Amino acid sequence: MTSNPEPPMLEVEDLTVGFGSAIIQQNVSFRVHVGSIFAIMGGSGSGKSTLLKAMIGLLRPTAGSVRVRKEDYWAASDVRRAEIDQGFGVLFQSGALWSSMTVAQNVALPLRMLSALDCASITVLADVKLALVGLQGAGRLMPSELSGGMVKRAGLARALALDPAILMLDEPSSGLDPVTAKRLDDLILELRDGFGMTVVLVSHDLPSLFAICDDGVFLDSESKTAIAHGPPSRLRDECEHPIVQAFMHRERPAVDADTPGAPHDLR
Repeated sequence: MTSNPEPPMLEVEDLTVGFGSAIIQQNVSFRVHVGSIFAIMGGSGSGKSTLLKAMIGLLRPTAGSVRVRKEDYWAASDVRRAEIDQGFGVLFQSGALWSSMTVAQNVALPLRMLSALDCASITVLADVKLALVGLQGAGRLMPSELSGGMVKRAGLARALALDPAILMLDEPSSGLDPVTAKRLDDLILELRDGFGMTVVLVSHDLPSLFAICDDGVFLDSESKTAIAHGPPSRLRDECEHPIVQAFMHRERPAVDADTPGAPHDLR
C-alpha cells in the first residue's frame, strides 16, 4: 500500500514484555497505519503472542507504551481501557469458542455483554456476522461439529461482532490446509478493503505473510528484540540478517555470537 498520511492507528514504543523477571521481548517499537495489514513475525518462542497480549490488554508490559489513536492504553484508567478494548476484534489461535454454546451464541456473546441491543436484534446481527465470513446457516451448530477452517471463521465472526476498527489475529491460518488458509487470507483482505479495518496479524505462515501483509516487525528469541522491520516480501528479498533469512527461506541459520542485532528497516 502507499504511505498513509493519517496518524498511525497503533504505536508501540520501547515495549518490554515478560513474566516476572523473565523478559520475553524488550525495547520493541513500531507503528501500524490505518487500513494496513501488519505482521508480527518470528520463530516459535520469539514472543509474538505475548507481545499481542500486551497490545490488547491481557498482559501489562514491564516498560514502554501502546498508543491507540495516540492515546496511551496502559496509562488510561480501567474504565477507559475497557472502552478502548471495544475497538479491538480478537481472533485467538484456537478460535476460543465456548464448547457449551452454539456457534450463533458464541458470536452473539460480545453483543450481549457489551451492547444495549435487544435479543432479537442480537440474533439478527449474529447471523449477519456469520454470513459475512461464509457461515450462513451454521449458527445452530456446536463448535465440535465444525471443521478447523469453520472454527477460525466462527471466531472471526465473533471478533467482528462489535464492528471493531482493529482486528487482532493470532496465527489465524495455524492448523489449516493451504486451500483453507488461502480462503481465510482472501477473507481478511476483503474485510480490510471493504470495511477499512486495520489488521494486526501474528503469523509464521509464509504464504499468508507474503500475500496479504503491507508491513511488519520481526522478533528474535535470541536477542529478545525486533531485528527487522518492513513488508515480509521485502524482508525476504532484501534483509541480510541471517536469522530473518533463515526464517523467510526456512533454512537453519548459522549465526555467530557477535551477529549485529540492530533492526534492518525495510519499509
